[in-house]
Amino acid sequence: MSLLENAREMAEDLARLRQDLHTEPELGLHLPRTQEKVLAALDGLPLEITTGDALSSVTAVLRGGRPGPAVLLRGDMDALPVTERTGLSYSSRLPERMHACGHDLHTAMLAGAARLLADRRQDLAGDVIFMFQPGEEGWEGAKVMIDEGVLDAAGERPVAAYGMHVLSTVLPGGLFTSRGGPMLAAADALTVTVRGRGGHGSTPHLSADPIPAACQMVTALQTLVTREFDVFDPVVVTVGAFHAGTAGNIIPDQAVLELTVRTFSDTNREKIQKRIIELLMDTGTAYGLTVDAAFGRGYPVTVNDAKESAFAGDVVGELLGADRYAIAPRPITGSEDFSYVLEEVPGAFIALGACPPDLDPATAPYNHSAEAVFDDAVLPDGAAIYAALAERRLSMAE
Repeated sequence: MSLLENAREMAEDLARLRQDLHTEPELGLHLPRTQEKVLAALDGLPLEITTGDALSSVTAVLRGGRPGPAVLLRGDMDALPVTERTGLSYSSRLPERMHACGHDLHTAMLAGAARLLADRRQDLAGDVIFMFQPGEEGWEGAKVMIDEGVLDAAGERPVAAYGMHVLSTVLPGGLFTSRGGPMLAAADALTVTVRGRGGHGSTPHLSADPIPAACQMVTALQTLVTREFDVFDPVVVTVGAFHAGTAGNIIPDQAVLELTVRTFSDTNREKIQKRIIELLMDTGTAYGLTVDAAFGRGYPVTVNDAKESAFAGDVVGELLGADRYAIAPRPITGSEDFSYVLEEVPGAFIALGACPPDLDPATAPYNHSAEAVFDDAVLPDGAAIYAALAERRLSMAE
């Protein structure tokens, strides 16, 4: 029986695991119930399993029947602080917790790949590292796992690493996509406090009003992007929060802005941070105010190795058909901590459309929405692609 046939025979088991994970989502680095479920799914397989110290990770190594290098497959496991509104029969039972980004699918697919490859262990020319990772949603879980040795779990660094991410919208269900070079953006956060001197709204000349200055900063930041950065090396600056004042007749002491900054190259990442700080400080000076601005450095650019990305496309085409893979025309402005793995190991990050067939990918709720839904029908194919990537990449090294 073929790899794909085996995977599709597991469809009900994969959906059951995914839905079990979905009903009991956990946040951050500590996912004890999720870890238990993963360990139960792997129970009985010929794997060398270790769990994390600083996080509830699971690292499983499958030793191939023939000597060879190692390949790493990664699936993230954490949920989001969102109260679910999908109405699904297996909706989250916990308030303000939801698998709104599809990590429950990633976990189920990776567990399925472990079963598929365990059945073919004697034919593998090398080892496979299964990286079940907590804390992708802003906790740098991949970095923590790297620090705890996941890349050396098989005894030597893997020659390639692959990650996968489902999308509830944009892509039609079952379509895989990737690209060589930047696949996802670097994401940095900035908090800006504009400090003035409060007073009565009827006599603004006796105060130092921070609101007009903060408004000027918001518009100037957009002009900065369009006038100083090449549109073919994109920069996105979004002011997502603006907090100031308590009443219409009171001039506040301060205004606070919260920003996200997305870039696709190290050059622009450094340049935009420098220029934003200069612009904010100069604007504050022009208004006679002081400004505090502190960048929180987030995930780096997720950069796919060109050869590994092309290889991933070939694997999808060979296993599922050429119509199931499309080269991504441009990077995605989301960010991913799989970027830390790809800084150490050549590999590819692949997107998989999981939009249900009764929804339009152009209008379906996006990942992170309280109404985002994902189609379990993609689980067998995702598991098969994970397994095929490892199996075929190891065979190339013989």
